[in-house]
Amino acid sequence: MHPALQGLITIALGVGGCLGYFWLSNQILDKVIFPPRGKDIGRNINRANLVRPWLFLFPALAALGLYLAYPVFETLRLSFTDRVPGGGYAFAGVDNYTQMLGEPKFWEALRNNFFWLLIVPAASTGFGLLAAQLTDRIRWGNIAKSLIFMPMAISFVGAAVIWKLVYDARPLGQEQIGVMNALYLWFGGDEPVTWLTVLPWNNIFLMVVLIWIQTGFAMVILSAALRGIPEETIEAAIVDGAGPFQIFFKIKLPQISGTIVVVWTTITLVVLKVFDIVFAMTNGQWKTQVLANYMFDKLFRANDWGVGSAAAMVIMLLVTPILVWNVRNARREMK
Repeated sequence: MHPALQGLITIALGVGGCLGYFWLSNQILDKVIFPPRGKDIGRNINRANLVRPWLFLFPALAALGLYLAYPVFETLRLSFTDRVPGGGYAFAGVDNYTQMLGEPKFWEALRNNFFWLLIVPAASTGFGLLAAQLTDRIRWGNIAKSLIFMPMAISFVGAAVIWKLVYDARPLGQEQIGVMNALYLWFGGDEPVTWLTVLPWNNIFLMVVLIWIQTGFAMVILSAALRGIPEETIEAAIVDGAGPFQIFFKIKLPQISGTIVVVWTTITLVVLKVFDIVFAMTNGQWKTQVLANYMFDKLFRANDWGVGSAAAMVIMLLVTPILVWNVRNARREMK
């Protein structure tokens, strides 16, 4: 069967299935469960109207339960089990967590994630805010914004490959394709440097990739926030004799502080789950391990599903409070 025809059939079946579900569920609700007749006609109509929204929500809730809730509970279960030779699982209690806490690689990953959290959200938000402020003041600002935002269209793996070429090192005497080594030798360096193995700067070089990507995101959100500041407040500050720096730090920043916090915490969530960049560039070698890569190594290289699941639960526990707070703060901003 032709792929285009197969796609059309799939769409038709999907749309038809949704329509059939909604029609059939409403028929059962109105004619079987709460029929609008008899002495309870008013009560049945009210009950049906209360249930009807949940009929529309049920497919989405079922999908979320299947693809989000079930994996969480299954991962939690696996974190308390060990594989038995020959197949199956046996309850292991907290042995997997104890083993994980006793491994230096886990603490290395946790420490590196902490440094990523200190540097990447601050740098991305700061550069994004700077870009948003400056590009709004120049004639070709829209072109500049497009160029700064462009890395957001690149996958993390694609960005990692690009920056791996930037950090590339060839033997002395060969032409350097890595920009950093070409500049290093041009400024008088003795020999090419394998930048991704230089401690502790290799972690900074990895962070640069994520900062490069997330700066565009921060710039777009903060630019919209800056444009939403009432002109009257800025004009009043100018009349009172305020300079550009005073206007920016005392007028604009306080009014967009909520947006800055949302951007900061959103990038923080990305940092806690960072995996692709480290996996593609160093694979956790040379003291660059992070939690997500540690989890991947345990699950798919060591085939240790218990410790790997325990690492996944640690990541989830770190992400969840920030996610909940971010959602609540965003709702508060909308109000």
